[in-house]
Amino acid sequence: MSHHLDSEQARQDGRLDITDHYVFRGETGTVLVLNVNSSLSGSGTRPGFHPEARYEFKIHLDGSAAEELTYRVAFGEPAPAGEQSLTLHVLTGHGARDDRTAGELLAEGRTGGTVSGPDGLRLWAGRALDPFYVDLAQVRAVNIAVRNGARVETPGWEPGAAKNSFAGSTVHSIVLEVADRDPRLGTDRHIGVWATTKLATDAGGWWQVNREGRPMMWPIFRPDDGERAGAANRVHPADEMGAESENIARLVAAVTAANGAPGDPVAYGRSVAHHLLPDLLPYRTGTPAAFGFAGHNGRGLADNAAEVMFSLVLNAATSTGLTPGEFADTRADRFPYVAAEPSGTA
Repeated sequence: MSHHLDSEQARQDGRLDITDHYVFRGETGTVLVLNVNSSLSGSGTRPGFHPEARYEFKIHLDGSAAEELTYRVAFGEPAPAGEQSLTLHVLTGHGARDDRTAGELLAEGRTGGTVSGPDGLRLWAGRALDPFYVDLAQVRAVNIAVRNGARVETPGWEPGAAKNSFAGSTVHSIVLEVADRDPRLGTDRHIGVWATTKLATDAGGWWQVNREGRPMMWPIFRPDDGERAGAANRVHPADEMGAESENIARLVAAVTAANGAPGDPVAYGRSVAHHLLPDLLPYRTGTPAAFGFAGHNGRGLADNAAEVMFSLVLNAATSTGLTPGEFADTRADRFPYVAAEPSGTA
């Protein structure tokens, strides 16, 4: 839900709709997770992954403005039982940002099982319980306050009565673990990661449908799933620095002032925009991930991203009333780390 149903194509086909994106330390290396196709997508819910789409992890190395490493996953048509073939390619250098580049084939296999690649690489794709947790009543209240520069009003709601709106729902996960011995990432390296879904066009090109870096950017700053959100989905993170930085600074200044936060709201708004953009999830490889109040270093499946982002934007401690321990059944300590559904992709 960190990014959900905010473009026209994503609403039409949930297989292209990014719900969440995670980067954290795994058993053997750096884990990249991309979740799509929530069971809560309504009329847009279809089984499996889109066979005419690309699912990509984009990695900026050592502060680069553009990605220099892309891991691209693609799927075949579903078999009668629902499983799909899959391929994983890696693209490097200038090719990492060129849709025309085929890249190097690293692994191929089928959904629902572990697929192995060179240098200890592991890949899994299939249906899993959604690890994200938040009460949508609170999300809507923050949405309204940020959009209108107003106080956060939650009549009839309090943290002690919070309910996880995503309890029992499923997503389709792509889990890629790049082992420490892989020369492309290794350890102690600063990376910035975003994920994207792309759909093949009739003209032979690729249409970027969704993208996500840090969690909750779309629900907080682009909640109307209108033309602004759709346009933002179609661009590269580096291309929105000017206008979007001004927009975020303005929204944060107004909402913090309305809610009586201490300090200069204009200066604080600018500092938040500077912190959040470009919209990449930062991580230092080989270290424990923590998307927390002290800073953002990747994002683990248990991290309370909504609570962290609400508190940052409002410049005040803001509890969601939910804790990671309540939803331990949606994640695992061992690969593929998500709570895989037995049916795999159905």
